[in-house]
Amino acid sequence: MYQDNELVIRPIKREDLTRLWELMCKDEKPEWKKWDAPYYEYKSVPYDKFMEKADSYINRDDFWGIEVDGLLRGIVSYYWEHEPSKWLEMGIGLHEAGSWGKGLGTRAFRLWMNHLFTTLPLVRVGYTTWSGNERMIRVGEKLGMTMEARIRKVRYYDGYYYDSIRMGILREEWDNSAANN
Repeated sequence: MYQDNELVIRPIKREDLTRLWELMCKDEKPEWKKWDAPYYEYKSVPYDKFMEKADSYINRDDFWGIEVDGLLRGIVSYYWEHEPSKWLEMGIGLHEAGSWGKGLGTRAFRLWMNHLFTTLPLVRVGYTTWSGNERMIRVGEKLGMTMEARIRKVRYYDGYYYDSIRMGILREEWDNSAANN
């Protein structure tokens, strides 16, 4: 568990599962999906179907909850792009519009990056977003990340092409960064 005042990131617990379903799977057209890779198809999942596999979310190293004032608000995660070379990509989801624009994502990502650099033998961490999600790009900039790649016009959404954006930071940059304080 890592904490920044009222914000905590921590592994998912059994008692989080209903709330996790409400955040991630319940709505037919969730607002968050307009920003989180909207070019990929999303389908809501009925509660009973979600609960069939819900135990797989509990106590994972690569999928934690973001709790604010004692209430689960979203998740942070990572996956291995290429584990032998320690190429890790991370992600974040704040699933309620009321949580946006308050710096919570930046603070949660800062805690998550610190956790990843502290517990894993990484040289770099990064994430991929799209040019339509300017807030997510700004989060990376605030955390001292570099835009490492811009693949032009490869994300098609709502009648327009957008760029795919890769943001990243090296361990030595993180260690020397003011964002890591």
